Amino acid sequence: MANNAHPGHSPPGAPITTGHEWDGIAEYNNPLPRWWLYGLYATIVWAFGYWIAYPAWPLVRGYTAGVLGYSQRETVLAEVEAVRRERDARGQAQLASASVAEIRADPALLRLALATGKAAFGDNCAACHGSSATGRVGYPNLQDDDWLWGGTPEEIERTIRFGARSGHGEARLGDMPAFGRDGVLQRAEVEAVASYVLSLSGKPGVPGASLEKGAEVFAGNCVACHGEGAKGNPEMGAPNLTDPIWLYGSSPQQVVATVSNGRKGVMPAWEGRLDAATIKSLAVYVHGLGGGK
Repeated sequence: MANNAHPGHSPPGAPITTGHEWDGIAEYNNPLPRWWLYGLYATIVWAFGYWIAYPAWPLVRGYTAGVLGYSQRETVLAEVEAVRRERDARGQAQLASASVAEIRADPALLRLALATGKAAFGDNCAACHGSSATGRVGYPNLQDDDWLWGGTPEEIERTIRFGARSGHGEARLGDMPAFGRDGVLQRAEVEAVASYVLSLSGKPGVPGASLEKGAEVFAGNCVACHGEGAKGNPEMGAPNLTDPIWLYGSSPQQVVATVSNGRKGVMPAWEGRLDAATIKSLAVYVHGLGGGK
């Protein structure tokens, strides 16, 4: 049974107790060592100083910044960003020095090129070709397999680098003449040849137009660019007229307008605007969308 004797009843020289004893076991009341107490007081002072100097107190929105304004989170983010920039610099240098074929053959470079190309496409190309690269009237769909100037990675890189009818000395060239506006063909001939090329892809032409006449007009004026079978010519940027893909629309009115007034769409030259690594990354990315050859 507990003995609840009061402290101070211990004999002289005996350990100081609290006066509590349980089953013969006394509870001592020895003072703590001074060094321990000083250490405790120092940590208390340190804690108050830390609360003042560093972020510590939560607020409704955010927290107190402390007089030093230090943020471990910001420090870590800055270190991570520095490492990322260093890695990017090394990767961009590798992309710039490698050919498109070498980039596609290296898994690490390919991943970097696809990520770089996707970001560059959104910043520079999506305004015309759309965020998903499916294009619109007058701007090619980059996900299909219809390429005016060729769809290999190297050909795509050249088109991006120098553009088409951009004014650059190495730009892709090739115009669709204005046969009607310039008086090369009469209105009936324009409608006939428009109906003829539409028939090649199974589409209806201008009512009453002669397909036979259209074939004659095509042979005399269009074969030089589009070829005998109207399959197109990538060297001249002449499209394949036998597939269902029409850059400027496939209605009779749209095709008549193309034959009459010509087309001279411009693809900007990105050389000088974008660095070599970004241009190569764009070529790899666009080719990887699924329509590249």
